[in-house]
Formats: sequence, structure tokens, C-alpha cells
Amino acid sequence: MTLNIKPLGDRVVVEPLEKEVETFAGGKLVLPDTAKEKPQQGKVLAVGPGRRDEDGKRIPMEVKVGDTVVYAKYAGTSFKTEDGKEILFMKESDILAVLE
Repeated sequence: MTLNIKPLGDRVVVEPLEKEVETFAGGKLVLPDTAKEKPQQGKVLAVGPGRRDEDGKRIPMEVKVGDTVVYAKYAGTSFKTEDGKEILFMKESDILAVLE
């Protein structure tokens, strides 16, 4: 997916990773979107330049484009792209870890 999005400050754009379909002995169970738990992992699509400290100097971001991250359960603001994909805008502080 190609995005022309430039996050500001310490904002990060994340594409949530879909969870696997839950299967049971009798087959697949399909849940409506409203009943599904929100994923807490995603891929970083864009990163802002970083926030500024009290002296006005930029504090570099710890995440980079392409990182797979774990983020807080209710983090971010959801946005649908033109092709219907959901992305999240969140502060870097909402990211809990980078998966390696």
C-alpha cells in the first residue's frame, strides 16, 4: 500500500495486523466485526519527525517504517483509506514494543 501521509510530531501511522480466524472442532467460527477484539499488533507505515524537547530540539523516534509493533489496546485514531483499509494514527508513546 502506498500512502501519501506525513505524520506530524511524534505521531506514527500503523496498519493493524489481522488476527487469524478462530477455528473449533466443528469448523470455523465467523464473528461479526463488532464482536471481534481489536488487534494490538501492526506494521508501521509512516513516522513523524519526532517531538521537541523544552529547548526546541527534536527527540528522534524509536520506531521506523516497516517495524512490527505492539500497541495499547485502545490506542490511536482509526482512519479508512481510499481502498478501504483501516489505519491508525497514534503517538509513539502508545507503542509498547517493537517485535523482532
